[in-house]
Amino acid sequence: MTVSADVDNPLTQLTLDQLRRRTSVKWRLHPPDVLPLWVAEQDVPLAPPVAEALRRAVELGDTGYAYGTAYAEALGGFAARRWDWADFPVGRTTLVPDVMTGAVEVLRLVTDPGDAVVVCPPVYPPFYAFVTHAGRQVVEAPLGADLRIDHAALDEAFRRARALGPRPAFLLCNPHNPTGVVHRRDELEAVAELATRHGVRVVSDEIHAPLALTGARFTPYLTVAGAGDAFALVSASKAWNLAGLKAALAVAGGDAADDLARMPEEVSHGPSHLGVLAHTAAFRDGGPWLDALLGGLDANRALLGSLLADHLPTVSWRPPEGTYLAWLDCTGLGVPTDAPAGGVASDLAGPARMFLDRARVALSSGHVFGTGGTGFVRLNFATSPAVLTEAVTRMGRAVTG
Repeated sequence: MTVSADVDNPLTQLTLDQLRRRTSVKWRLHPPDVLPLWVAEQDVPLAPPVAEALRRAVELGDTGYAYGTAYAEALGGFAARRWDWADFPVGRTTLVPDVMTGAVEVLRLVTDPGDAVVVCPPVYPPFYAFVTHAGRQVVEAPLGADLRIDHAALDEAFRRARALGPRPAFLLCNPHNPTGVVHRRDELEAVAELATRHGVRVVSDEIHAPLALTGARFTPYLTVAGAGDAFALVSASKAWNLAGLKAALAVAGGDAADDLARMPEEVSHGPSHLGVLAHTAAFRDGGPWLDALLGGLDANRALLGSLLADHLPTVSWRPPEGTYLAWLDCTGLGVPTDAPAGGVASDLAGPARMFLDRARVALSSGHVFGTGGTGFVRLNFATSPAVLTEAVTRMGRAVTG
């Protein structure tokens, strides 16, 4: 990774006043006195190549339907440069509206209603919601104490999943949200071996793939031995902050092409043409901007460690290897962790509720991430050093005051 100078850091280019003019959920769900460090939106301007692609499309009135393989070709070039994936299969891709919708549509192809889908909690909450809404059962294989995949737990979960139905699947989070773990190649090879042994199809959510930080290297699941019947879902939305510009790609392993060909045609109608143009530009031309962002995230990761030591010494964490998400263990604070019974605030409990009420800092509540999440919070550090400093300072005052 080439780290750009601080003047190029996208995380330092917008003021708090500018950010508060945004109308996305991050900046409008809570009152103006709240610092929002919860949902996975970054406090950055658009990368210039993305902005130019959108500007050009608007000037041309190029706002029709998406067409062609330029997106997949751009991702293939990026994968070759960044991940040494030289034979990216452009011909085994299809457009989907976003990563989670694509993951569920792939699960519909390889599982039946009532079949089991294994997840590794604590994990991204929509893994539970989308799977159950699709009529599948969730089986948990909790992460180990080191927040990495526990292969013994996964083996047992695959056995239970197989007993529940003939076509089980594993929804892998690679890199892992919320822990920021970037799975190593040997860990993924072990996953593939277990999946093959138990007849489990792997669907890998790789939305955070471009965000491996210094000290870690991302491994695409489809490049490991034994992953031929698996799928990956990829987009530029997290790395380049494009969640509102819908477009993602489903990628099939070499033995899964026939399954992908059964994807209903209407699924590919969901992505926005402007989204496709934006994601294509990001993967094709957004590398220098991404490098500057990664440098800023690396610095913020170090800053967060210092701030926690100074202001919240009883809060523990493992610095993430990737993403811009920090998984903070707040059980030492002694805050009651009972989740509310329901209602508007049902996504907030324990430490997250306390920090919102007392510090006016919005974080994601750990309990919604499944087993192992109670007493934790997820903090998004893709913001300016000034906002991050103010937020953690407020959190420290809320605990000591």
